[in-house]
Amino acid sequence: MRKILRNRLALSTVITTLIILVVSVLLAGVVTYFAINVVSTRVQQESLTLSFTHVWVGPTGTTQAAVLIKNTGGRDVVINAIQVRGIAGTFGTNVFYKVASTNPTPLASTSGLNATTTATPITLASGSTIQVYITDPTSVSIQDVGTTVGITVFTAQAMYYQETNVQASTVTLP
Repeated sequence: MRKILRNRLALSTVITTLIILVVSVLLAGVVTYFAINVVSTRVQQESLTLSFTHVWVGPTGTTQAAVLIKNTGGRDVVINAIQVRGIAGTFGTNVFYKVASTNPTPLASTSGLNATTTATPITLASGSTIQVYITDPTSVSIQDVGTTVGITVFTAQAMYYQETNVQASTVTLP
């Protein structure tokens, strides 16, 4: 009888050792997979920088917003929507863009500054910078001069938010 009990205990020791070995190998594999996944997704992460955000109100009550958008990430980005104070600008109607130079100024005319409009979302290559103008955002009026409004840029993976004060402009806006 003792011989049978010893054999049972010997078999459970082997099975326990095998279970611990399999679990440790699986755990090492999962940790390795996770580390590779984190490193590979960080390499091509999307990242935009919003700067020089402005919202102007002209002497006739017309409004305009501008933002400088730089793609600092490792991949091209598609800008799906741009909102001023929660109201989206319409591609093809009142959203214009051009290759950026420096700090945006109010557009005296959209044709004079080579601004482009498109009915589709804007594609921004990695490392590129553009100035985006929204003419006549409906969420801003002359009563908002001096108050803070937010400009939000939406992409497929994220949203980028920047606040600015509404400024009075001496230039007649389009």
